[in-house]
Amino acid sequence: MTTTLQTNTHEKARALSAGLDMIGRFNAATRQGLADDNILLNLYNLCEQLGIQDRLLHLDSDITITTGFDTGKRELTENTIGLVLNNNQDQPVTLASVTPNSTQKPIIIDRMQPSAFIIGTLDSSKEIIAIDNLNDAVTLAYYLMADNVTLLMSLDKLLFNGMVSHFAEAYPVTIFTTLDQKDTVCKPFKGANVKGVITGARTLLEHLEYGELSYREILTLDDTTILDLQAEIWGEPEPLANNPNTPTPYPIDAFTGLLQHVVKAVAHYTQAPTAIAGQCVLGALAHMGQRFIDAPMGHGHMPTSLILITEGESGSGKSQAMGLTHFKIREYEKQLYADYLIELSSWENDKASLKGKELADFLESNPKPQNPKTMFKEATIEPILDKFIDGSISNASWTTDEAAQFFNGHTMKGDTAGNALSSLTTLYSDGEVSRLRSQKSAYATPHTDAYNVRMTLLLQGQRVILEPALADPVMNGQGFLARALIACPEDLRGQRVWNDEQRNNDSPYDNPYLIDYWSRCQSLLDPLPASLPNDSTGTPKRIKMQWADKQTRQVFTDFKQAIENRQAQGQPLEYLKAYASRMAENASRIASLMAFFDGRKAITTDDIKRAFMLVEYSTSERLRYLDATPTGEQNDSEKLSSWLGDKARGKNPPILNKSFVSQNAPNTLRGKKLNSLLDDLESMGHVRLESEGRRRLVCINPKLINE
Repeated sequence: MTTTLQTNTHEKARALSAGLDMIGRFNAATRQGLADDNILLNLYNLCEQLGIQDRLLHLDSDITITTGFDTGKRELTENTIGLVLNNNQDQPVTLASVTPNSTQKPIIIDRMQPSAFIIGTLDSSKEIIAIDNLNDAVTLAYYLMADNVTLLMSLDKLLFNGMVSHFAEAYPVTIFTTLDQKDTVCKPFKGANVKGVITGARTLLEHLEYGELSYREILTLDDTTILDLQAEIWGEPEPLANNPNTPTPYPIDAFTGLLQHVVKAVAHYTQAPTAIAGQCVLGALAHMGQRFIDAPMGHGHMPTSLILITEGESGSGKSQAMGLTHFKIREYEKQLYADYLIELSSWENDKASLKGKELADFLESNPKPQNPKTMFKEATIEPILDKFIDGSISNASWTTDEAAQFFNGHTMKGDTAGNALSSLTTLYSDGEVSRLRSQKSAYATPHTDAYNVRMTLLLQGQRVILEPALADPVMNGQGFLARALIACPEDLRGQRVWNDEQRNNDSPYDNPYLIDYWSRCQSLLDPLPASLPNDSTGTPKRIKMQWADKQTRQVFTDFKQAIENRQAQGQPLEYLKAYASRMAENASRIASLMAFFDGRKAITTDDIKRAFMLVEYSTSERLRYLDATPTGEQNDSEKLSSWLGDKARGKNPPILNKSFVSQNAPNTLRGKKLNSLLDDLESMGHVRLESEGRRRLVCINPKLINE
């Protein structure tokens, strides 16, 4: 690599020396020597005004090329005018031979040297404009010299792009084009330090000559567009910090078939956010499915219960969405309760006339009927746990659109909050409840434990309730929130339509998808006895859901590994490890519930991919809702982006050698972390990683530097 660079440098030096020797052989052109060629005479006058008339030479002999591919070639240049061409360092490097009063194309003596005839001086305070022919350049110069500009003239249109790119390495360059030629002219310079001015349907010269407009007036015309071509190739860099004001798009494609239609229908009829409808559907599936199935995890199985927390302000459609998704569940609960009241009344009547031994025998053989209620809205945690322990229920859900009943209840505000949350997390993870009461209390009972029980929580509430709960150290420390699926959708109030006649005549209870959904719910709530597996005592037992094949299990473990990697230092989930550790568990539960709803006992690859979409959505919402990065601090990606922008400021183009970045970046961002951070910045449009031979380059989005 070093040898190549040295060779290139030596070749350039020889070419420069040869160019200077060649230029030094000829005398300056005279006005008389230009004959009556108006273009050359005008150019001579311009150069004389600028004090650079020595850039026009009288070529009194032919020139033999001494460098490059054409070494030894003899160009017929005798009795022509030589225009001295300079490079971007304003050094003369070669000549262009122009024959006065001739249509013959100018001869560029060394076409390998990027160069231009410069009308003016190279100065960062001037606007440097590139023109692709002699006639236009001279005419434009007379119009523009008073506007503090310098013109770069290419004597061959084929060399124009190379000339612009070469000078753009040192200075900002402006090019002009019309609207119909915009793409052709501007495309080669995307990413270069070039400004493209599109002058509508007229050319710049037409505006100046026939429109009688000044240069500055042309730039302000409605049909003039100015493009920063250096930034054009990049697009807008994506934000690296979590924006709490931008809800994560809900992944409706995580649902397929009937369930997707149901989510959309619920959102339509209630005019609630899709996320609220989706969370309610998941809550209904968990309430029904946890009774019958367990989800695979590792070498065993776990409950399919879910903890769902959804933000929604008063009037946002929470109650209505829950009403549609839980319609059959509530009907089923009402029927069970009605049957219970009849059974209780009959039991009490039978007991009323009995005394002594007859009463004792009756109570022993006819225990008092238990309230079959399994879906709770207003309760405290302890009575529900007691119902598990005394055996009156084995499956339940706390389903409410008033999350304050849960988060602000007596148990969550007292000293026992930690114990209650610990009980709930154990119930969620293992399906077990343990409560030891004093045998001297009014609630004394010999029963202390319950096994194989399930409980789902569907908690919907206002931000004023959820925000302090999600920040509560006990809620987080006990692992309760780490197990939750969280949604904080946009507030649609103010965007809804209530006075549309067609909408008002369209009843959800006539919707074919909802009707099919409710029918399926009914069959899951009250299945035929023969459809359920039973243990030796005849008690229904849960189905152990399985992976459909090895590929499905591998996909699941690949997702799990990717989540593990994102918990490393400097990665997005570094500060949310407890939550991240439960993502795979929740995905398995969701996939199992979806498969069970479809009547299947095996989870497919598609099921698990879609389940992870919902888990990733929840994770994004968790990070957005309560940024895990310490308040007021930049995350590592932001720090590196800012540092790169500072170091590249003033460079054209803004490029840094990766080895420089590796050695000089802030200490906390170096090492193995750096490559990962650069990959993140590249994916977010902040940088591009490129190679130039054996060099690795970090190209910085100019929009970051211009901000």
